[in-house]
Amino acid sequence: MYAAAVFLPLLAATIAGLFGRQIGDRGAQLVTCSAICVSALLSVIIFVEVALGGEARQIELFEWIRSGTFEASWALRFDTLSAVMLIVVTFVSAAVHIYSIGYMHHDPHVPRFMAYLSLFTFSMLMLVTADNLLQLFFGWEGVGLCSYLLIGFWFDRPSANAAAIKAFIVNRVGDFGFALGILSVYFIFDSIVFDTIFAAAPQHAGTVMSFLDLDLPALEIACFLLFIGAMGKSAQLGLHTWLPDAMEGPTPVSALIHAATMVTAGVFMVARLSPLFEYAPGTLGFVAFIGATTAFFAATVGLVQNDIKRVIAYSTCSQLGYMFFAAGVSAYPAAIFHLMTHAFFKALLFLGAGSVIHAMSDEQDMQKMGGIWRMIPVTYVLMWIGSLALAGIPIFAGYYSKDMILESAWGAHTGIGDYAFWMGIAAAVMTAFYSWRLIFMTFHGQPRASEIVMAHVHESPPVMIGPLVFLAIGAVFAGLVGYEAFVGDGMHRFWGDSILILPEHRAMEAAHHAPAWVKLLPLVMGVTGIALAWLFYMAAPGLPGRLAGSLKPLYLFLLNKWYFDELYDRIFVRPAFALGRGLWKGGDGAIIDGLGPDGLAATTRRIAVQTSRLQSGYVYHYAFAMLIGVVMLISWYLYRQGM
Repeated sequence: MYAAAVFLPLLAATIAGLFGRQIGDRGAQLVTCSAICVSALLSVIIFVEVALGGEARQIELFEWIRSGTFEASWALRFDTLSAVMLIVVTFVSAAVHIYSIGYMHHDPHVPRFMAYLSLFTFSMLMLVTADNLLQLFFGWEGVGLCSYLLIGFWFDRPSANAAAIKAFIVNRVGDFGFALGILSVYFIFDSIVFDTIFAAAPQHAGTVMSFLDLDLPALEIACFLLFIGAMGKSAQLGLHTWLPDAMEGPTPVSALIHAATMVTAGVFMVARLSPLFEYAPGTLGFVAFIGATTAFFAATVGLVQNDIKRVIAYSTCSQLGYMFFAAGVSAYPAAIFHLMTHAFFKALLFLGAGSVIHAMSDEQDMQKMGGIWRMIPVTYVLMWIGSLALAGIPIFAGYYSKDMILESAWGAHTGIGDYAFWMGIAAAVMTAFYSWRLIFMTFHGQPRASEIVMAHVHESPPVMIGPLVFLAIGAVFAGLVGYEAFVGDGMHRFWGDSILILPEHRAMEAAHHAPAWVKLLPLVMGVTGIALAWLFYMAAPGLPGRLAGSLKPLYLFLLNKWYFDELYDRIFVRPAFALGRGLWKGGDGAIIDGLGPDGLAATTRRIAVQTSRLQSGYVYHYAFAMLIGVVMLISWYLYRQGM
């Protein structure tokens, strides 16, 4: 049962990928959806036995690598953290698979798409059940590969190809740091097996490693390098530029990447390696700083985006920042709690956006929407639910998890904790604002689409609405149901040994005793953001244009995403192209080919051309040449005789 929960999506991906032409679109959809739904049901059983029943277990499938002192088995690790991730990944993936039946019905490559989705799911399941760092790296690279395939699924679009390549390359930067981090862990512990390194971590807390001619704490270096990998995979500030461009893929891909799989891998990794990070306080501070700054940065950019999917994409980036600064103040349970609730309401928002795009004849620009809420009322209500959860309004899931993160940041009582708290508060008001900006621009006001588009606006079919309703239930109740076990009084019993928090790190304990203003401030900010959005886009719809005109430099700064893409293009892309072109033309072309194969070929060709001129075709030319030859031979003979 345990192995089946992980490997069923791989089996389905293999069948749909290799035999898609034989079984057809319906066959591929039936195989992949059935497999992921069975996997989701098995995940529920595993969650009950492992997380609620406290029966953690490890299943060793076979020995993978043995070389000297290096050993790595292919084993599946099932503890509370893995069980939670199994629920999140399989449930959201099942919703996306079923939704894709309706959304992709017109696509000519359905079997390939469904195979990619299932392979993506398998890679994530392999990541969250890994028992050692090498196996985790296998799943880590698997989701990276599948993201490349899915973002560039519509390969006939140059923009999709460019976005896929960008995602792949930016993630390779982070993955290089991650690989170095794994090597560092092996250098310190002589092992990459989780149980071994976790048990030995306290003994190596004071170990020093020589790095760049400096003697630095070994665990700080290892954790810092591991977090670089998380920054790439989870799109944190500096390695975030691939995330908005990933919207070039089909909308179900956006939901899967941004809700429960690829981008949450970094958060999961930090929580999984909490026994190491807890002994690296400097790196934890860096994690909190990057997370808080990312939450603020992405929220500012989301304020002015007009593509409906990009708004939600920057929202994902911002919410991941919340998760990381929670982990940075040792509130790992709060980070995973928000990961779980976020998966439901963010998948709901992405798939809801897909329903809007489907209704609007593939239009994604909110400036060309408006006035459609009566035409697609079910999608409208479901988008409201997702937005209320994202804004942190009471009863909805985001309220419980986001507030716990902010209260934990305050409860850390450190400089970096205070910084994270206030950045989170600022992001909260902006999150509510751009969430309702999306609602008002998309569904309310005067229709801004053409009459032809408006004439075809229609509600999505049941196969698309059904998964949205399921996700909406999670977006409403997941926080309320999970609060007590995840971050409440039952937290320590629930998480057991799967997450380590040292006694001196008391942020979560202090969070439960936060003053009233700390608990109420996020809600006040959320309501304020909603009210401002109503003022800007309903009461005074001309106000945003006037404000953008009066603050044009700031507006352009945010619209162009703080110019990170332009900066990277100037610093990295153009010099790399110039270097590559120089090595190509000057090095490979002029020197290697010029003096090598091309040079020899050119010399031979020149000799052949000159020789061919002797072949004129006239008999008297040949007779004259023969006479010259005879004279030369006789002259040479007489010369030799005279000597």
